[in-house]
Amino acid sequence: MANRNLYLNNTPVKEALDIYKKALKDIVKMQYEEIPVEKSLGRITKEAVYARCSSPLFNAAAMDGIAVITEKTKGASERTPLILEKNKDFIVVDTGDPVNYPYDAVIMAEDVIEIDERTVKILEAATAWQHIRPIGEDIVSGEMLLPSMHKIRPIDIGVLFSGGIIKIMVVKQPKAAIFPTGTEIIEPTKTPEAGEIIESNSRMFEAMITSYGGLADRFPPTPDDYNKIKAAVSEALDSYDMVIINAGSSAGTEDFTVHILRELGEVLVHGVAIKPGKPVILAVVKGKPVIGLPGYPVSAYIDFENFVKPVLALLTGESYCDNNVAEAVLSKRMISSLKHKEYVRVKVGQVGDKLVASPLARGAGAAMSLVRADGFCVIEQNCEGIEAGETVRVELYRSLQEIRHTVVCIGSHDLLLDLAADLMAFHYPGVYLSSTHIGSMGGLMALKRGEAHIVPVHLLDEASGKYNIPYIKRMFEEPMALIKGVKRIQGLIVQKGNPLNLKGIADLKQCRFVNRQRGAGTRVLFDYKLKQAGMDASEITGYDREAATHMAVAALVAGNSADAAMGIFAAAKAMQLDFIEVGQEEYDFAVPVKYLKLPEIQAFIEVLKSSELHTRLANAGGYQYEEAGDIYFIDEKFQE
Repeated sequence: MANRNLYLNNTPVKEALDIYKKALKDIVKMQYEEIPVEKSLGRITKEAVYARCSSPLFNAAAMDGIAVITEKTKGASERTPLILEKNKDFIVVDTGDPVNYPYDAVIMAEDVIEIDERTVKILEAATAWQHIRPIGEDIVSGEMLLPSMHKIRPIDIGVLFSGGIIKIMVVKQPKAAIFPTGTEIIEPTKTPEAGEIIESNSRMFEAMITSYGGLADRFPPTPDDYNKIKAAVSEALDSYDMVIINAGSSAGTEDFTVHILRELGEVLVHGVAIKPGKPVILAVVKGKPVIGLPGYPVSAYIDFENFVKPVLALLTGESYCDNNVAEAVLSKRMISSLKHKEYVRVKVGQVGDKLVASPLARGAGAAMSLVRADGFCVIEQNCEGIEAGETVRVELYRSLQEIRHTVVCIGSHDLLLDLAADLMAFHYPGVYLSSTHIGSMGGLMALKRGEAHIVPVHLLDEASGKYNIPYIKRMFEEPMALIKGVKRIQGLIVQKGNPLNLKGIADLKQCRFVNRQRGAGTRVLFDYKLKQAGMDASEITGYDREAATHMAVAALVAGNSADAAMGIFAAAKAMQLDFIEVGQEEYDFAVPVKYLKLPEIQAFIEVLKSSELHTRLANAGGYQYEEAGDIYFIDEKFQE
């Protein structure tokens, strides 16, 4: 083997990587294992993880003070203070204590005047559900906690435990063997003599593999001996997922690596058009990746980043990012106290040529907002807030590369969005769906301002009796399209067994109701049904009490915080509640025509059409999806 290696080529980097990944596509597979949640930091989820229980599990006091019955506090003022009796009109509660029926509000301790051990005086009436954290405020039983292929962070571990999860299926960490080669190299523990070099590259590789989600075993230096290197590599491939050979990859008389790999398997690339780092070897031996890296440290580092890292990604499912700061346009007004510097969790995506930041839940107990967040937007002290459309600085968790490949979805909530996001992450690595729930009308306004790609809508036009299209026609002048979603059953979500024997909208006068937020399509439908029934909102106890999602209102009913709520059948089924059907509606996606050809939107449409999504929707119940993914252009044929 004294001949020089004359097979060193100059393959372009992208072409070389494409050749290698194509060869590895059908032979390199992720493996999985179940581990305790407390050991899962930094690991990648195999599949979506769903909560086994709600958090909080009960209506909980958000402040120290007294729990009261709001009805008994009416009329209280500084002029007409009220005297309340302990265990009759109120009970003492600390933060986190359960608040059970008939108590439905908490008055802070500092707003209570103690008269004696049994009586207190209040100077202001309480409003229903003030200072109470409702059941499922943070996590709802059956809610998706983490999607497939998600790298678990410290906050995720807390949320998993809060949701009752103690074990989790994750991608198994790939094992890599590292072989430094060269007669001239020595261990750092030895003092080098003339012609000797302290070996350091393999320790760098070891650290890089660990940081990228693998397990690395670094072997002692092997001298430039053809048979010894061959034997070591061949043996390692029986128990490792990949092998890295350092040095010996160039055209020297003792550069044996490429000859050994040709004898043991197939060399796909030898030499790439990169400087420094040209003498890299990409091979497949025994159905496993083997990569030869050059000996110069800078060359070795550059080639590792370009070739080893992408191969590790195939084995780990991990995507890599560095924290950074960027400017983004705010999609929703944020109000803040003058007293504090506030860190608001945001979802971030790129729409056109601008980044858009959408605020998430801001409560101190809303840990899931950290899981969902792409970064923080900081509101400085002495600032009352930031208006929608203003430019803000965002500290990002994700790389700009990931954000640029994110579908920004702002509008109405449905379980379909979580399912679609999970399937997109699994089937289209590097493509993401980011959804923020502000209601159909809020979403359409964001789309009009250029702050979203798509808007989930289910708005009934009372005049025409049609869904969605009339609103889009009235609000937009640019060419628009409608991506069909699902038809879903809306109705009254009531407690299991329907103890109040509710039969329809007219019966809501006799119960505690929880509503959806203003602008939500469900709220629009409910108001329409109230009109049909000849009823006024003032007749409904709890009409002004709002929750942001179908699962949230279902959790409140399940926890006896409300007797009824308007929502979809799937949410009632998920929480094992009874359901009174009111009607079927169309839940679709408004999109400017200019975005339809984006690869990310095409991936979303393919997921809508997929049998996997349809199976999951069928299991959830209450959906029809025959038209899902069909595209209708909003033009003259939709004239009202």
